Amino acid sequence: MPKWISFETEEEFFNLVCSGAPIAHAAVWSGVSHDLATRWWQDRGVMGLAMAIGARGGLPGTAPLRRPGDDRVGRQRRPLTSEDRAVIAALHHRKVSLREIGRTIGRHVSVISREVARNRGPDGSYHGPVAHRAAHERRKRPKAFRLHDPVLCGAIETWMDDGWSPKLIAEVLRRDHATAVAAGRASMMGTVHHETIYRALYVQTRGQLRADLNQKLSLKRRRRKTKGVNDGRGVRYDEAFTIRERPAQAADRAVPGHWEGDLIVGTGNGSAIGTLVERTTRFVVLLHLPGRHDAESVAEAMIREMGQLPDHLRRSVTWDRGSEMAHYERIQLELGTSVYFCDPHSPWQRGTNENTNRLLRFWFEKGTDLSVHTAADLRTVADKLNKRPRPTLDMDTPADRLARLLANPAAA
Repeated sequence: MPKWISFETEEEFFNLVCSGAPIAHAAVWSGVSHDLATRWWQDRGVMGLAMAIGARGGLPGTAPLRRPGDDRVGRQRRPLTSEDRAVIAALHHRKVSLREIGRTIGRHVSVISREVARNRGPDGSYHGPVAHRAAHERRKRPKAFRLHDPVLCGAIETWMDDGWSPKLIAEVLRRDHATAVAAGRASMMGTVHHETIYRALYVQTRGQLRADLNQKLSLKRRRRKTKGVNDGRGVRYDEAFTIRERPAQAADRAVPGHWEGDLIVGTGNGSAIGTLVERTTRFVVLLHLPGRHDAESVAEAMIREMGQLPDHLRRSVTWDRGSEMAHYERIQLELGTSVYFCDPHSPWQRGTNENTNRLLRFWFEKGTDLSVHTAADLRTVADKLNKRPRPTLDMDTPADRLARLLANPAAA
């Protein structure tokens, strides 16, 4: 900068340009030549901002953002304001230390150091208006939306058509990406966060996913809802085992063979399907109840299906307090197992089964007649669920986990 032109004059010129004035007009108002003003702008290495400034006008967000306590020294979350940068520029021009500048405006020295390093020109000079404009340009929003890749969208649609949740899809993509990177290959589809998928489902025109894909979610809701209250169902089982008497090995999932069960019912409670899930492997067994779902029918179906398992994989069954388990003593006797009941109005005590039933609602929708599903249909659905990767199993499948236990009974 020529000796006869002050720092304040140059600062005034940059303030005018960054406020929307053309370079020629800012040069006249600052009292410098057009050539010198152009050279100033070029020397700062911010020519890319010139057209943006001229097109959009003044710099937004120049009002102070101070809050109570901002004058204290320490790390702050608030962004630097135009006033902060003006003080930094003035003190930096006077060779004041970065630590002293930080104390002056109440910010940590590391904030000042990063600010000067990011926004000073090639010649080492720092000007508040230019720095403020450069920081603003780097914070452009919104960010580009991810779900525009037709290959990725196609894979997501295929998986969701098969009942996969957005979170599971994100986990599988992350696993496949890590595997590809480890093998030195390029990932076919990359990764995407499950919240990105949910936003694409809940907000129309976001990405290239089908507009009706939100109906593939297990609850088929267009928006998230808070959990409801219990419905008050339950009967007395005074002589039965309670969940408090269940072995500790069942609670910590250390030993396989402990199951949780319940019914999912159809429209008007006129039809039902029994569901059983093993706590350690998450393996699912479905009980076909084509006619009735009373205590006798449920007991017969459970004895028939669970009787095919080896003894070490049917250690206990935990059920809700529904009347369909009135013949629990017969189940215990014929299966050689123990049946435990949850506390009244406490479905969360069978959390693994509750989560599984929610997944099953993808195929067995609420308000539909469940008696139309044959035993073969139930086996197909159970097979799909048992061959699905589970994040809780480190992306293993329940079928694989159960197969290992059957092949090596000593491990159980």
